[in-house]
Amino acid sequence: MDLTGKVAVVTGSGRGLGLAYAQELARRGAAVVVNDVDADVAQAAVDSIEGTAVAEVVPVGTSEAAQALVDRAVGEFGRLDVLVNNAGILRDTTLWKMTDEQFDAVITTHLRGTFTCTRAAAVHMRERGEGGRIIAIGSPTGQVGNFGQTNYAAAKAGIVGMVRTWAMELARAQITVNAVVPVAATAMTETVPFLEPYVTALKNGDPLPPYARKQLGFGSAQDVAGLIAFLASDEAAGITGQAIGVGGDRLALWTHPTETVVEFADGTGWSAEAIADVWPKAFEGSKQTVGQQFEPES
Repeated sequence: MDLTGKVAVVTGSGRGLGLAYAQELARRGAAVVVNDVDADVAQAAVDSIEGTAVAEVVPVGTSEAAQALVDRAVGEFGRLDVLVNNAGILRDTTLWKMTDEQFDAVITTHLRGTFTCTRAAAVHMRERGEGGRIIAIGSPTGQVGNFGQTNYAAAKAGIVGMVRTWAMELARAQITVNAVVPVAATAMTETVPFLEPYVTALKNGDPLPPYARKQLGFGSAQDVAGLIAFLASDEAAGITGQAIGVGGDRLALWTHPTETVVEFADGTGWSAEAIADVWPKAFEGSKQTVGQQFEPES
């Protein structure tokens, strides 16, 4: 996967998953624009990269920030080929405690930031006429929900919806758009109680058991970075509009929401009484789960 000559912007790449993405893209030859809100963190990330990288310090969300990132890539390296929308924050709390500010902050960074950055990148890529790669970062929470994450779930579900739409809109310009649904040890997963032993093991340099790496699909940030490099490459030219999960030893393709059970009325539509009658017989056994479902560790 030689990315020599490619130029990438990775938002939120000062640390964690974003840093792993930037390091992997640069290792494979791409010039990378690192992004963070903290100048010291951004510069430390640049210093850690083996390859060509510069830092653009700006909080993702606004149109101005998005344009600054594209302009930095074009100004430094002459073009932009790959955008990885990774920037994100958490403001977790239950629905009845969540403030407007907590909701808006997460939506602004994740959802609006993905929109504004992709729009700015798409304008440049379409004008240049040589195609491109847009990669947006989703989450299992956006696919199945998670307790205490109303804002995050909404943002991540919205990102996948936008990805599928953009895949259609940008196809003629040969710009692929895909969502990556990662699971890895980061600051965001350190607070999940059942993952704590595995996070601690990784910090100590200990190997994770097969259950963690396979059933949970949990591992290091570096375990995720290979998928980013693949989707950024010419090898992935035929892949667009997909949501692809990765973590530990697990690689998975998520389906889009689809009807699982369908019943028809006989020209009368569905009254409340008719639905109450048919539901136990046709629908009850096919109700969908919420939250992630894992087989117990043997």
